[in-house]
Amino acid sequence: MINTHEVENQVPAREDVDEYTSNVPLVEAVARWGRGGAEASADGSLAGIGSLVGSATFQRDAEQANTRPPVLHTFDRWGRRVDEVEYDEAYHRVIGAAVAAGAHTSAAAAPGPGANVDRAAAFLLFAQVEPGHACPVSMTHAAVPTLELAASGLRDEWMPRLLSRSYDPALGGGGGGATKPSALVGMAMTEKQGGSDVRANTTRAERRVGSRSSGSFDSWGAEYGLTGHKWFCSAPMSDAFLVLAQAQHGLSCFFVPRVLPDGSRNVFHIQRLKDKLGNRSNASSEIELDGTSGWLIGEEGRGVATIVQMVTRTRLDCVIGTAAGMRQSVAEAAWHVRHRRAFGELLVDQPAMAAVVADLALESEAATLTSMRLARSYDSDADDAEQAFRRLATAVSKYWVCKRGAGHAAEALECLGGNGYTEAFPLARRYREQPLLAIWEGSGNVIALDVLRVLSRAPEAFEAFFGEVGSAAGESHVFDAALEGVRSLVREMTSTDAAGGASLARELTERLALVLQGSLMLRYSPGSVADAFVRTRLGDEGGRQYGVLPRGTDVAGILARA
Repeated sequence: MINTHEVENQVPAREDVDEYTSNVPLVEAVARWGRGGAEASADGSLAGIGSLVGSATFQRDAEQANTRPPVLHTFDRWGRRVDEVEYDEAYHRVIGAAVAAGAHTSAAAAPGPGANVDRAAAFLLFAQVEPGHACPVSMTHAAVPTLELAASGLRDEWMPRLLSRSYDPALGGGGGGATKPSALVGMAMTEKQGGSDVRANTTRAERRVGSRSSGSFDSWGAEYGLTGHKWFCSAPMSDAFLVLAQAQHGLSCFFVPRVLPDGSRNVFHIQRLKDKLGNRSNASSEIELDGTSGWLIGEEGRGVATIVQMVTRTRLDCVIGTAAGMRQSVAEAAWHVRHRRAFGELLVDQPAMAAVVADLALESEAATLTSMRLARSYDSDADDAEQAFRRLATAVSKYWVCKRGAGHAAEALECLGGNGYTEAFPLARRYREQPLLAIWEGSGNVIALDVLRVLSRAPEAFEAFFGEVGSAAGESHVFDAALEGVRSLVREMTSTDAAGGASLARELTERLALVLQGSLMLRYSPGSVADAFVRTRLGDEGGRQYGVLPRGTDVAGILARA
């Protein structure tokens, strides 16, 4: 008798694996640049995270956090305005684990050489499996340097909460604002009439004079009342936000807590949650501020300069988050082709499929190297040259790596065939996720124009960048030609008018990113891996799609690293 429902030649679930130790390029990068040097990959902490996020339990939580998305409760049952967002318990378990592991602020809590690399590796591992929670984790990480500019009372009260490894989803921790020992911090900059053009913001900030009857707020600095509408506010259940608003002397940065020091709720009306393409586990919202209390950080009129440290670090996390997504895509594709048979043999043994996965792995390794090298430049021991390098390298990497994410996810999904296109497998979710990081914190043109600003205002950043990239000169004639080509383009653009420079901004940014990745691959990846990357990305031996590799490429060796 024929059994029509016998299941065979289906790939087993990829679960209960150590996502850290199985990621060879990441392990090598942490050993090279992380806090523990060569011993870092064996100290157990990152391997512990790798085992956690690779577990069947964590993967199930990741799925549930996305299939049971956040729900907005504007009023309670008695009609009182509460503006609370309810998340599934799976989401709380995921983000609680990330905070406990220090994926948010461990580098600030214990600064030093390699601290940001270890933190970046932890962030990558959590974002690899569940990217939505990474948004508030990233914003909290990035808020630290901006909060350093706050008045001493505000800074001293809130900084320990940001550095805490405890997680409490309740606003105020069940009591007054001061009773909660931990905090997550978000930001609200974007308005509907301006988007990336934050100087077009219309939210107003009016200075308040005198102290409140309910207690002194003097140590927090100058208090303002904020009124306006924010078009995008991610993670609205965070404990506080950095907000841009127009004060008397121009656009300024304010610290806006959800719960005030006396335990009362600040005015923070969540109008609706965004219905997004992906990133479903993370609530994104529109908010209304109506005389909302905010405390000035930095100087009036210097809001962009004040918040830029936060923006720079969230851009770094966009690169890390995209690298995380690429790693998930490669890992799932490689797992599939090693277990699935077609036309009489395993897919991995068929040259066309092997070449596709190997090419995906090249892209993933380059993104991982780039993100970890960037993270190292943010450590507390970074000298002037390192700070100049990261000023340019963060922008070009954010542009290129994040733009590559969506196409990379699409090709990896195709490796799984029809299964990949179903929501039962994680790559459908990843495919919807990857475009976000190309948009968040500046879409392509915004980043490319930022690179032009660096060219005109901070030439030392280009000197530092080429000093780093030029370390690989002489390793490959293809790389050397590409490096000289982009140097020539920079020289051309320094003598070009503004309109002409803007028309070349994307070309310059792309070429800078590729020589950076090529340099890192030549210096730190196995020769056969680096050679294949350089010849396909910087030379003329690659195709317009993944899977076109130079003749003689060590495909098996590349796949072994995947």
